[in-house]
Amino acid sequence: MKTKTILKEKLRESIASILPVVLVILFLSFTVTPLPNAVFISFLFGAFIMIFGMGLFTLGVDKSMTPMGGHVGATITKSKRIWLIVFVALFVGTLITASEPDLTVLAEAIPAIDTTAFILTVSVGVGVFLVFAVLRIIFAIKLRYLLFLSYGLIFILTIFVAPDFLSVAFDAGGVTTGPLTVPFIMAMGVGISSIAADTSKSGDSFGLMALCSAGPIIAVLILGLVYNANAGEYSPDVIVGFDNSREFGGVLLQEIPHKMLEVAKGLFPVVIFFFIFQTIFNRLPFDQIIKLTVGVIYTYVGIILFLTGVSIGFLPVGSYIGQSLGSTEYKWLLIPIGMLLGYFIVTAEPAVHVLEKQVEEVTAGTIPKKMLSVGMSVGVAIAVGLAMLRALTGISILWFVGIGYALALGLSFIVPEFFTSIAFDSGGVASGAMTSTFLMPLAVGATYAVGGDIMTDAFGVIAMVALLPPITIQILGLIYQIRTKRAQKVIEPLDEEPSEIIELEEPTFAAQTPETPAAATPAGAQSTEQSSEIIEFNLP
Repeated sequence: MKTKTILKEKLRESIASILPVVLVILFLSFTVTPLPNAVFISFLFGAFIMIFGMGLFTLGVDKSMTPMGGHVGATITKSKRIWLIVFVALFVGTLITASEPDLTVLAEAIPAIDTTAFILTVSVGVGVFLVFAVLRIIFAIKLRYLLFLSYGLIFILTIFVAPDFLSVAFDAGGVTTGPLTVPFIMAMGVGISSIAADTSKSGDSFGLMALCSAGPIIAVLILGLVYNANAGEYSPDVIVGFDNSREFGGVLLQEIPHKMLEVAKGLFPVVIFFFIFQTIFNRLPFDQIIKLTVGVIYTYVGIILFLTGVSIGFLPVGSYIGQSLGSTEYKWLLIPIGMLLGYFIVTAEPAVHVLEKQVEEVTAGTIPKKMLSVGMSVGVAIAVGLAMLRALTGISILWFVGIGYALALGLSFIVPEFFTSIAFDSGGVASGAMTSTFLMPLAVGATYAVGGDIMTDAFGVIAMVALLPPITIQILGLIYQIRTKRAQKVIEPLDEEPSEIIELEEPTFAAQTPETPAAATPAGAQSTEQSSEIIEFNLP
């Protein structure tokens, strides 16, 4: 299929994802929260360039980040050297997280901790837990056990950390799994599982983002013990206004170079690492290098447009709606309005599309995108509703995350494991750019208007968005399991030969190797061929 045709399809997907959110906000602007002209125009223009940005980004991810991550994962696994696998996972996890735009936003909002120290702490947390996630796939360790240990440690640490630090720590687990991190790391997991696991266990490629979300929470809580200080005070951003188109153009021209530098710091170190890596371990043909380079350009331009649109359009709207409703007697409308926005806004997250595509491909369509999308939308809707409740009442986040993770981890012992992996991954990808630059300002504006404590009451909305999808999707998994068992009971009496009974307890996994550019396969070989050899890893 030609690139032009694919781009048209990606743009149609972008419109379908972003338009519902735009329509909801337009309805609010014409009814309960009329917007100033400057904010309204910024919002419309921001939504327009977001559509093009998401289309280019998803096209670029398919052509660059996904094959690069898959190539790295397959290559290090075929090497059979544990030290190399650990080093690459630690290096990539730390490097790619350090420059996530959402992480920088969160770090700059915490005056009590040096920004560089916070970013480094979170990045190392992701790197270390990415190592655990990769080793889990190789040695076939059940994800539920690692999650149980990780969150057990998290809740033990919360006993000793200052209350102002708790919301920030849980938010750190969500902002690290953004549009730059998710495509590369998820594809790396597919590459590893395609070599280290047999076909029936291809679902082991999921779960990387789940552990990568737990690592930063632990790291920030430990940092809170070291600093032994409150997180500080935070004030909502001042909404920038303009009187004419020239002033708006000036705002735009200031924002675009800033996003270009921000994205370059996150994207290009990973790209440079990949090209050095493939030169050392498995040199690619020149035409594949050209295709990857073009894909990187699409990714770069697309994410710049998307983040610029979010920043100039959705951030001021979120802050204004929150402050406007929070300062009226109808402040409780924030809860249903937040739920409505949350339901639709998750589809506008670029990383969500990456996960949905990966799930549908690896499970050979057994778990369709629509099912996953509904599960995430319902989860995020509930999450935003609870976040608005916290903003208005000041209820401690520990009540929500404590009960929530207890339920999520409990469900992991009664649903199929692949649903647990996908569910916890979905929580990570749902809490991306739209959450940090729209839902966070919404919560901050509401908390500021009602006179609450922003650091304890408004912060935590990212954590809530990361928490609920693991619950809702595992509940869907439980329903799925019950329905397949019922279907099996119907099939059994109709089957004359018992040896041919159809098993329906787990979805079919595709025999999928990563979409790697000539990834370690000989010339002329099929890229989807599944290796049947048993890999024996060399322990140090």
